[in-house]
Amino acid sequence: MKIRVPMDSAAKALGADAVADALRTASEAAGIDVEIIRTGSRGMIWLEPLVEVEIDGIRHGYGPATPADAAAILAGDSNTALGPVEELDWMKRQTRLTFARVGVIDPLNLDEYAAHGGLSGLRRALGMSAEAIVDEVKTSGLRGRGGAGFPTGIKWDTVRLAEAPQKYIVCNADEGDSGTFADRMIMEGDPFTLIEGMVIAGLGTGATKGYVYIRSEYPDAIAVMGRAVETARAAGLLGDVLGSGRIFDLEIRVGAGAYVCGEETSLLNSLEGKRGVVRAKPPLPALEGLFGRPTVVNNVLSLATVPVIFEKGAAHYAGFGLGRSKGTMPIQIAGNVARGGLFETAFGMPLGELVNEIAGGTATGRPVKAVQVGGPLGAYFAPARFDTPFGYEEFDGQGGLIGHAGIVVFDDRADMLGMARFAMEFCAVESCGKCTPCRIGAVRGVETLDRIRHGDASAIPLLTDLCATMKDGSLCALGGFTPYPVLSALEQFPDEFAVPRVAAE
Repeated sequence: MKIRVPMDSAAKALGADAVADALRTASEAAGIDVEIIRTGSRGMIWLEPLVEVEIDGIRHGYGPATPADAAAILAGDSNTALGPVEELDWMKRQTRLTFARVGVIDPLNLDEYAAHGGLSGLRRALGMSAEAIVDEVKTSGLRGRGGAGFPTGIKWDTVRLAEAPQKYIVCNADEGDSGTFADRMIMEGDPFTLIEGMVIAGLGTGATKGYVYIRSEYPDAIAVMGRAVETARAAGLLGDVLGSGRIFDLEIRVGAGAYVCGEETSLLNSLEGKRGVVRAKPPLPALEGLFGRPTVVNNVLSLATVPVIFEKGAAHYAGFGLGRSKGTMPIQIAGNVARGGLFETAFGMPLGELVNEIAGGTATGRPVKAVQVGGPLGAYFAPARFDTPFGYEEFDGQGGLIGHAGIVVFDDRADMLGMARFAMEFCAVESCGKCTPCRIGAVRGVETLDRIRHGDASAIPLLTDLCATMKDGSLCALGGFTPYPVLSALEQFPDEFAVPRVAAE
């Protein structure tokens, strides 16, 4: 009997290790021959720990499981039974491309990875020229999954065409936005797809060295990625890539917890052993990046998607999506929701469908008041804007951004002025201090919001002017995006900015 139990951080936090131990003990007591395989998470966090028992080749789910359920699960009569996992509505409604193997395979079993389509893209890329590799990425329409949505192929081509004795591929795994966890899930659940994507990026740009910069708060991801790199090197995926004579090697580096290092130039400074401070641009990292050399800096999801593009073809990938938002997006659903987790779907699904149908509304059962999309510096969307399709240009048209595609849900008790103040305070605390609009503007923003909170209506136009200055003058996304939650809260919930809140309290 094969039983799969996640080793994903979220599942472990909910007791997955104890459930796996209980299943071993119960199987030994019952004399049942059981193979327990640790996997990534399927993304249904409200059902974790989710145990999958293979019956006649079909995986049946049990969850959320506890150690006390072990004997009943083995006997097949547990009240946590969910039926075939692939038939659950959450799974059936997804288009899983980037996350196709997560929760399905043993993350550190390279043979199992290959059996589920892994390495097919790399083998194809090895038969292509660097220009053809980059053209394939351009044709796919893949855009950066970390924030601004810049076309990945154009960034790669800039590095490919640059003349330099050394080029680098840097993976930004400093996933610091609240409500985001897709990078962690990939690294813990399918690390070889990230490695394969980085190798293909190296082949396409002429880079021979790569770094994965992981936030220190992800110890499980760091451990899994470290073991995966060792396995890949031993198998010939790194070094002389599959004996092709083309060289690419990889290192794991751990950050020190600075939010600003999620910005690419701050990350590069940190990689070089310097303080994590934003660099002025130009020069762009694609021309003068790590150690002054041409560097591709891509998010985990961008690089982890590359293998499926080369496995199935650029046209197949570009066939999904909406407008210029091609392919799929792993959307992370969090906050006050009945069903939180990771849901990968083609661009274009309306925000309201994600919140009300996929997430099931709020966990409290109260009405949804607002959804913040794109992390702590993303705009708020009230239900009146829930018909907005999930796409880069569509969100931009509503004064928002997709960012890393984390959505955080709030019910009708949320204090929107307080949430706007939090965004300003967050920026004030996390600012690297490089540019005045971010360093000083965020501090003045907190003070201005406090004036409004005390009933000073004359401070509202000052707030909007301040936000405009921050948006136009900041060197990085931290200061530039902070106005999004503030202005969207002010626009959609004006009454909460018109009441002297402190006096009322």
